[in-house]
Amino acid sequence: MRGMLCDNSAMSDERFTSVGAASTTRGRMVSIGLLGFASGLPLALSGGTLQAWLTVAGIDLKAIGALSLVGLPYLFKFLWAPALDRWQPGRYGRRRGWLLVSQLTLTGVLLVFAVCQPQVAVMPLALLALLLATASATQDIAFDAYRAERLAPAERGLGTAWSIAGYRVAMFASGAGALLIADQWGFQAAYLCMAGLMALGIVTSLAAAEPPQALPPPRSLREASLGPLLELARRPGVFALLSCVLLYKLGDQFAGALAQTFFIRGQGYSLTEIGAVYKGLGIAAVLAGGVVGGLTMMRLGLWRSLLMFGVLQMGTNAGFLALAVSGKSLVGLMIVVGLENFCGGMGTCAHVALLIALCDSRYTATQFAALSALASLGRVLLGPVAAVVAAQGWVTYFALSCAVALPGLALVLGLRKRLTALDAPVAQ
Repeated sequence: MRGMLCDNSAMSDERFTSVGAASTTRGRMVSIGLLGFASGLPLALSGGTLQAWLTVAGIDLKAIGALSLVGLPYLFKFLWAPALDRWQPGRYGRRRGWLLVSQLTLTGVLLVFAVCQPQVAVMPLALLALLLATASATQDIAFDAYRAERLAPAERGLGTAWSIAGYRVAMFASGAGALLIADQWGFQAAYLCMAGLMALGIVTSLAAAEPPQALPPPRSLREASLGPLLELARRPGVFALLSCVLLYKLGDQFAGALAQTFFIRGQGYSLTEIGAVYKGLGIAAVLAGGVVGGLTMMRLGLWRSLLMFGVLQMGTNAGFLALAVSGKSLVGLMIVVGLENFCGGMGTCAHVALLIALCDSRYTATQFAALSALASLGRVLLGPVAAVVAAQGWVTYFALSCAVALPGLALVLGLRKRLTALDAPVAQ
């Protein structure tokens, strides 16, 4: 009887430990999702929503076009990322401290937006938009570092899915949602509401736990700037790993570079059809794909997930090829767009998990900013090449997009041991 009681007690302790671990994981995921929401909220407010406000206010078209340059901080955020690795503002920790600094700045700027009148003076609004974009890019750096350090290896895929879901919902809120509010009560009211939503990020940053530091931060700004590059350069097989970062999504990026042009010119779909299918169904599919991808990664690990999701991504490019061969079909469009976004969401989970796994905890902010810039390089530079290929025909274009995906898959296969080793738990 005593043995049975001991066994039952042990089983009970194990059950409570499991429940506690699951509860802790859920808490982390909720925090990551809410911080992802805060990260995605400012983007449209210095972009499309601001552009709509200026257009309604009757601002000159050239001035509106010039204001698109306020988005430059997002491209160059890696330049001040070392400062976020080096210094800790306040008493809330290195990662949460910078999250709070950027979020408080964003909230203040949005409140000032709410009293601006662009028809009276557009320059103050332009300066505010530049400050908004800079603070938003800083929040992105801090959030990427927080997510990378807060998630255990097995949680990276699911955590990425939660952050992407929060980011997408925020973009909808600050885009379509802000425009709906502006249509009823004006843009000042819309920006005031967005400032209120940004308070969610502040509350989350205050309530969330600071990631544990396995290693001390850089001792100087020089070390914070050069240390991340030197640390990456010293790794065995670094060129192959960085090539994998660059090439893994290249086929997907190549196919997507002119996808909407293909739907309009190549297939003859209306803007309403594209908006309903490509935007509506596509967003739902990419969110679902992210969640399924994150859950799958918890079972398969990084290497097998990268391989499987990469094959699926290439398969959806073949779906576009089938559309180009068969001709216009609304049902076919819905199937291909749904699958492409679903598999793309899975691939993005694995790709971001790879970037997280490659970061050294001393330099997470700088390394993630640099690696994500490398991963985005193909998307930025593929446009001119894609246009030349598309001029030869859409069948040729999408056939080549399948071929472009092969080098990334070959690298994943060749790097099996190194990618599998990245799943090892990090000592805390």
